[in-house]
Amino acid sequence: MSIDNIIAKAVADAVRELYGVETDPATITPQTTKKEFEGNLTVMVFPWVKTARKAPEAVGKEIGQWLVDNEPAVAAFNVIKGFLNITIEPSFWASVLSHIASEKNYGITEAGENSPLVMVEYSSPNTNKPLHLGHVRNILLGNSLCRILAACGNKVVRTNIVNDRGIHICKSMLAWKKWGEGATPDSTGKKGDHLIGDFYVLFDKHFKEEVKALEAKGMSKEEAEAASPLMQEARAMLRAWEAGDKDVRDLWATMNSWVYAGFDETYRRMGVGFDKIYYESDTYLEGKAKVLEGLENGLMYRKEDGSVWADLTAEGLDHKLLLRSDGTSVYMTQDIGTAKLRYQDYPIDKMVYVVGNEQNYHFQVLSLLLDRLGFKWGKDLVHFSYGMVELPEGKMKSREGTVVDADDLIDEMVSTARSVSEELGKLDGCTPEEVKQITETVGLGALKYFLLKVDPRKNMTFNPKESIDFNGNTGPFIQYTYARIRSVLRKAQESGMTANDFIGAKPGEREITLVQRLADFPSVVQEAGRTYSPALIANYSYDLVKEYNQFYHDCSILKEDDERTRSMRLAISKVTADTILTAMGLLGINVPERM
Repeated sequence: MSIDNIIAKAVADAVRELYGVETDPATITPQTTKKEFEGNLTVMVFPWVKTARKAPEAVGKEIGQWLVDNEPAVAAFNVIKGFLNITIEPSFWASVLSHIASEKNYGITEAGENSPLVMVEYSSPNTNKPLHLGHVRNILLGNSLCRILAACGNKVVRTNIVNDRGIHICKSMLAWKKWGEGATPDSTGKKGDHLIGDFYVLFDKHFKEEVKALEAKGMSKEEAEAASPLMQEARAMLRAWEAGDKDVRDLWATMNSWVYAGFDETYRRMGVGFDKIYYESDTYLEGKAKVLEGLENGLMYRKEDGSVWADLTAEGLDHKLLLRSDGTSVYMTQDIGTAKLRYQDYPIDKMVYVVGNEQNYHFQVLSLLLDRLGFKWGKDLVHFSYGMVELPEGKMKSREGTVVDADDLIDEMVSTARSVSEELGKLDGCTPEEVKQITETVGLGALKYFLLKVDPRKNMTFNPKESIDFNGNTGPFIQYTYARIRSVLRKAQESGMTANDFIGAKPGEREITLVQRLADFPSVVQEAGRTYSPALIANYSYDLVKEYNQFYHDCSILKEDDERTRSMRLAISKVTADTILTAMGLLGINVPERM
């Protein structure tokens, strides 16, 4: 039993005996005492003030004294207003450490046969351009969220929806036909997603030239864009695709296959993957059928022009278009179709969509429509809404080719990691293979950590130079501390020192602070899962590493003469390293054994 649970149960016993009140220990949540006050754990006593008919300070003192008299883990207490600050018996922390060290997967709750099935959708790329920095934040958030939800005891299915149809795809296809001269990834030496992205940019370049020429003839910008021969050709290609034209479909399949190969290479390098991938080209007709079924059942209505709508005014929203007058679908219809296929494939209990905050309204509507159409998880779907990511230079624009390409960004991060590591002497004595592995690990770790440590709901600016710093709240700082601890443990093993025989050791202030921080880990994981926040794991990792470095500075480990104290400090070091490994793993970040 954890120290939090021990104290919660003891407080419940105290309240029952003192005031005759039955309290579920699960509702009592001890918090780490603030640093400016004396104590280890704090419990609010306000819930029992009314029943006791006494001032909060008096209630706190009565409960505190009962704990001192009856609970061996409690050494002392003090009361600040309605807050009972509890000091744990120092020797008790050794048993807490022993409990943590004995846990096989400390902090992780394994899924059981009846655990909820949570599906998480992330990435959602378009097949007309490579993955960019915005996608990177989405992918890393989704990947980490899957790991955290699994660590909280859920069954998790990782899924992706690929936007592989529409006018944007036709723009790249048309540009390739006109100016590609048969270029392929093999003939150009380019990744397929980069090659197709170049043609998307090329289309926009020629389109803007056409619009400018038409505006010079007296047209408005809107008229010129509508009259553009290039845009008209792209729309004709889209109609041909929807009609099943063989030549258009064959070109579409070929170019998409190039893009998928490029995406897969980037995903592998980022260390992410999916259990199931859906494609809009398969789902949009399913969505159309589901909407028409809803129309027949009176859940939707048709206007005079033939378009199909949903009336959401009773829910405080407006009327939502689901099928255009020509029968073609909109994004909402496609999402309904994707939901239908997913529900057929998996017994989903909860659906989580990792999509930027500009789509908040879309998912509010989707939730209502899915519920109306009979999907049991529709009403409770989670839109994991995250903020945009920018560079210090400002926003990115795909059509103008000013996005930060994911592959280029990763290469830059690895290169910077190498130069910074070499400058600090952290690669001294490493073989070329070790240098390659360490710099890849540090570079990607810096990128992932910097993007995940920020509250996902907030917009953020990504600064590559700030992210690779071996001091401060960064991935490399945490990775280096882990490598340092592993080095200490290797030296201990070589000297025949053990971390097993510390019962009876008397931990000091530094040891107690660190063990208490370690004891917090399971509740941090659960809170991160409850609030869908990888940032909680990231910042916990940083706080843990800071505490360990202070402990490492103040407490001798290998040179400690007292065998029990040395064993205790080695045990603390091992558990800290294991917890860092687990926590960073929940963020999808690797940590190097040597550095």
